Amino acid sequence: MSRVRVQQQTFDAGEEQRRLLEARTDIGAVVGFTGLVRDVNERPDVQALSLEHYPGMTEAALEAIADEAESRWPLQAVRIIHRVGRLAPGDPIVLVVVASAHRRAAFEACDFIMDHLKTRAPFWKKEHTASGDYWIAEREADHHDAKRWEVSS
Repeated sequence: MSRVRVQQQTFDAGEEQRRLLEARTDIGAVVGFTGLVRDVNERPDVQALSLEHYPGMTEAALEAIADEAESRWPLQAVRIIHRVGRLAPGDPIVLVVVASAHRRAAFEACDFIMDHLKTRAPFWKKEHTASGDYWIAEREADHHDAKRWEVSS
C-alpha cells in the first residue's frame, strides 16, 4: 500500500489504520488526524469545496513532507491520503496516520506533517457558497504554525 495517495474517492480512517498495522508488533503508538470539510470558512453557508492539484507534483510534495518527518522522528510507518474533486460539508478531506514505538514521536510527527501539508502541498481550493464561488487564500496562521518546526542554527 502506498504511503501517499491523492484521490477523489473517500477513505475509511479505521481501515487505513488497520492496514498500516497489519502483521506489525513493533508499533507502540498510532496517531491519526482526519480533516473534514466545514460548512463555514471564509464565508458562512459553504455548500461545497472543490480541490484541484497538479498530479505528480502534489504526490512528490507529500512524499517529501513524509521523508522529512521520518528523518526527524523514529517512525515505523506514515500514511497520507488527501482527496481532490468536489466535496460536501462533513466529507473527510485528509488523513494522516503516523506509527512509532513511542507516543511522543507519533504525536509530534503527525502535527508536523499537517502543518507542512497546509503550507507546502500544492492544492488549490475553491469554496462554493450561496453568495458565490471563490478561491481560498493562504492563511498566515498556517505559515506561523509551520515555522515552529524550524531548527535554528
